[in-house]
Amino acid sequence: MNYEISINFLEDIYPNIKENTLFGKWITLSNIEPLIQALDKRFFKVTLLGQSEEGRPIYKIDIGKGNKKILIWSQMHGNESTGTKSLFDLFNFMSVYPEHQLTKEIVNNCTISIIPMLNPDGSVAYTRVNANAVDLNRDAVDISACESKLLREVLDDFNPKFCFNLHDQRTIFGVEGTKKPATISFLAPSEEETRKITSGRKETMNVIIAMNTLLQQIIPNQIGRYTDEFYPTATGDNFQKLGHNTILIEAGHYQDDYDREETRKYNFFCLLEGIHHIAVTEDFSTYKPYFDIPNNNKIFFDVIHRFPDKEDIAFQYVDKIVDNQFVTMLSKLQEVELEGQIGHHEIVFEY
Repeated sequence: MNYEISINFLEDIYPNIKENTLFGKWITLSNIEPLIQALDKRFFKVTLLGQSEEGRPIYKIDIGKGNKKILIWSQMHGNESTGTKSLFDLFNFMSVYPEHQLTKEIVNNCTISIIPMLNPDGSVAYTRVNANAVDLNRDAVDISACESKLLREVLDDFNPKFCFNLHDQRTIFGVEGTKKPATISFLAPSEEETRKITSGRKETMNVIIAMNTLLQQIIPNQIGRYTDEFYPTATGDNFQKLGHNTILIEAGHYQDDYDREETRKYNFFCLLEGIHHIAVTEDFSTYKPYFDIPNNNKIFFDVIHRFPDKEDIAFQYVDKIVDNQFVTMLSKLQEVELEGQIGHHEIVFEY
């Protein structure tokens, strides 16, 4: 009988496997390179894929010996690091529990290739784009950036059945029909403009259903579905079209968790569940419950000042690197519609 992951199990083991040297939102190559070099070579194969536009190394880590091939990458946007943190939690889980049935089912049934940081230049500058101002997630057709070329080379050489594309989403997103933030959002990308439900998308949706089912037990109503509008140059859309089922995970906001440490935990939970589901599942045909996941909507601001006799004011936090320090500043927004909007924090002024 295949192992069934429970929330209690995950909560119990997580303090033992969380990579505590990684904290907060600014995660760079200098933070993860020592961890990569320290991986147990009996269990992990580390490969230097190449270099970024500014000459920083880009690594690939391989795990397992099974026939089911999974490709995972994180931080193609340099300022989206939650997935990277959860990947090192995953490495620690497999290192700490190599004899656990869950680990064995994964490594015996799957071969997993992981690029933990595709855009190391963007991570240092804390920007979405690479050093040449290219958004790697919109470079799947031109493949102009050296980082995009490396990713496509891995895709073509490895030929994975499934991919996990790890991102962060802004604090503005909530879950439709609720007043809760979208802590995790999923997407089975479209392959063309009509958003046709192809056999590949059905398989992608099937894995997302498993991850959503797990997370609903611990953060109910805080899981959203990202828009499946077709983007002709997007990585996920193009990889899905090429026959590589691509699961997009968007790590979002959890109450008072601006360091994305709680979200990081749930990201690890669903990533482990998704990988294991692929490892032990043969029939990926069930897909309709995917559409039961509510859509994302844009209903949040970070702070709203409420006034009885004048217009309310909304603010968003802006993250920057200033003098090599990570700085978060509150920025006032001009002329925004606040009817029906919610502040993660609201201050009511009474006279």
